Amino acid sequence: MHPNPFGGVIEDLSVEEVKQGIEDGTILLVDVREPNELAAERIPGAVGFPLSTFDADGLPDPEGRTLVFSCRSGQRSQKAAAAAQAAGHDLHRHMAGGILAWKAAGFPTEQG
Repeated sequence: MHPNPFGGVIEDLSVEEVKQGIEDGTILLVDVREPNELAAERIPGAVGFPLSTFDADGLPDPEGRTLVFSCRSGQRSQKAAAAAQAAGHDLHRHMAGGILAWKAAGFPTEQG
């Protein structure tokens, strides 16, 4: 973990770590991009939770999994983690590089 530029701390997870976690059921990926972005393209299995209407108390229950934030490039996911921590939640992981890094690694996406 290291200091989050938007407040609190952040832990960078690689797209490889996140993909493995989604596949083995240990990670809940929460995509904080906007609905139009999610409709255009998303990571299979990710849950949409837009930053523009972010309410940390309304985050989905990860049901024993590790909650990891993601976005387009890794900026908004860090903002989401900072907002969650400011609201008293111990959520500090994000997928470094966002969906851009996911696609660069050759991993699949889906429409809406």
